[in-house]
Amino acid sequence: MSAIEDIAAERQRQIESEGWSSSHDDEHAFGVLLKAAIGYCIPAAAALDLLAAGKVTQAAVNLAHKGSSVPRIWPFSISWWKPKDLRKDLIRAAALIAAEIDRLDRMKARG
Repeated sequence: MSAIEDIAAERQRQIESEGWSSSHDDEHAFGVLLKAAIGYCIPAAAALDLLAAGKVTQAAVNLAHKGSSVPRIWPFSISWWKPKDLRKDLIRAAALIAAEIDRLDRMKARG
């Protein structure tokens, strides 16, 4: 599967498995979904820096990423912080960004 297909599948999973429907997303304040996406991107960026510097292996990065602490920007309960691995969390972040964009588009359409 391509990254775009994985992002679409993750967004669908968020809707079907987690219940994060459009109406649920619309209940969030400005930027909450974006902050969650950024939360997943912060440890991913740090992991990529380590990989680029050749300081660790991909396996070590994924293990460290999975155990990363909750970023300060994380807008939800700590219990919702469940990092997986670098790629999966970038996919999650992209799906959350798509949800935020859709939420903004619905707001604009309502006037």
